[in-house]
Amino acid sequence: MQKLKVGMLLFPGVTILDFTGPYEVFTKAWCFEVITIAETAEPVTAEGGLQLMANATIATAPQLDVLFVPGGKGINELLTNADILGFLRQQAPGVRYFTSVCTGALVLAAAGLLDGYKATTHWRSLDLLRMFNVEVIQERIVKDRNRITGGGVTVGIDFGLSFTAMIGGEELAKVIQLQLEYNPQPPFHAGSPKTAELPVLQKARELTQHMFEVRKGIIKTVLEAKMDAKG
Repeated sequence: MQKLKVGMLLFPGVTILDFTGPYEVFTKAWCFEVITIAETAEPVTAEGGLQLMANATIATAPQLDVLFVPGGKGINELLTNADILGFLRQQAPGVRYFTSVCTGALVLAAAGLLDGYKATTHWRSLDLLRMFNVEVIQERIVKDRNRITGGGVTVGIDFGLSFTAMIGGEELAKVIQLQLEYNPQPPFHAGSPKTAELPVLQKARELTQHMFEVRKGIIKTVLEAKMDAKG
């Protein structure tokens, strides 16, 4: 079997674990060739300040089999970045699988690549994803035909293993899971709004409210521009 070219998008303000969870899985799987892609050849500064270097730019990237978009604070700029959205749309006809983790789904949606599909995102951004022409499902991983989207941040490892099983088989995914010693036993049951205590949920909502409102405003502008373009 020929390796699938997996293009993993990097951008300023990317959430590291959104990216590195799937990356760690994919680079251990014989069925993938991983290509990291950024808008330019300059170093990309992730959330927290860590700098990353991509293998390719949107101008030099080959045709991809798999598109992967992580999330992070930096997606605010991506939602209106004509070059990045144009790159995703340009790649789309030759792409076999469109994938994301966390708020990366909002970028795919802004590019029109989730129109009419079921998808998910970080729990805090589910209402934002609903603003697009997307059937939003609150699950850890949602697969709808060739669209595979994951929830927030730590879901990246689950997503990576699940997608690897789809392409390379369940045994390969299980071997990689064991190599990673991925045997989660969280110290608290606060990893979901369904299980977190009410004060914890309220505090998390308060801390993210400003970002939510800013992002909501950006998406409204994007959708209004689309409507105006349709005339």
